Amino acid sequence: MDDAARPAPVTYEDVEAAAQRLEGVAHRTPVATSRLFDQRTGSQAFFKCENLQRMGAFKFRGAYNALSQLDADARRRGVVAFSSGNHAQAVALAGQLLGIPRVIVMPADAPAVKVAGTRGYGAEVVFYDRAAGQSREDVAARIASEKGSTLIPPFDHAHVIAGQGTAAKELVEDVGALDDLFVPTGGAGLLSGSAIAAARLSPGIRVIGVEPAGGDDAARSFRTKTLQRVENPQTIADGARTPSLGKLTFPLVMANVQDVVTVTDEQIVEAMRFLWERMKLVVEPTGALAAAAVLHGIVPVRDRRVGIILSGGNVDLKAAAALFA
Repeated sequence: MDDAARPAPVTYEDVEAAAQRLEGVAHRTPVATSRLFDQRTGSQAFFKCENLQRMGAFKFRGAYNALSQLDADARRRGVVAFSSGNHAQAVALAGQLLGIPRVIVMPADAPAVKVAGTRGYGAEVVFYDRAAGQSREDVAARIASEKGSTLIPPFDHAHVIAGQGTAAKELVEDVGALDDLFVPTGGAGLLSGSAIAAARLSPGIRVIGVEPAGGDDAARSFRTKTLQRVENPQTIADGARTPSLGKLTFPLVMANVQDVVTVTDEQIVEAMRFLWERMKLVVEPTGALAAAAVLHGIVPVRDRRVGIILSGGNVDLKAAAALFA
């Protein structure tokens, strides 16, 4: 079967099914607005506050959707995940709710608040040293093989992608049709799922992924139409330090997303400052990517209705204070 005839790995119907599984479990997070933000950008902006989701990020949606579909035998054998922090906490919490043992592979330099959160939800944490060239995928695969567990990757998994898409589904349902949707982008699970949902519910919408300039693999992949990589990207947006898009997310981005842009760490900090000071929203660097792109005019949005996903709020307060200083 050629690529053109191959069925999409994730459809809007999958997003709808995920929404049903998540109903009453995940928070239907609020939508915030800011007249000052609208004045500065010339747009009408709607912020989907996934920083207020359970465990503090959109990742809970995909993790719960994936784990809830495991059969009884797979649940007994447990799951293994790898993550810099938010997927780690999401799998830890989802597994706790569903009674599934879980081991999480995290980088040794992961934010302390995210490590504490993962352990707080009862998961076992195994560290790896990315500075020494260790591969989190290899470490996780070895553990999964030894334990007979199911590997739940952070973004390149159909059930994870469908779960993440429910964030955009709720946003459009709550505020109506949008002209643009800006989505933080690392491995593009959220971007892929959101684009699928947004296209169905708001035809003609322009979906734009936003990643840090220090880890611009998605933008380069989008421009060249060839999967690009970046090794150990240096950026304050720790949730977007993925080396590349995935086998599922790359074609989904190419098929459903209109653009991928980048913002600098300085622009991220300025967006965080606005969200914290003016909107009273605690958002982590990765969570502020989409807001930074709109605030700094990376893509013109004057006279347009704009959706902005604030993807997470699990920030180390000491680190945030240093950024703001």
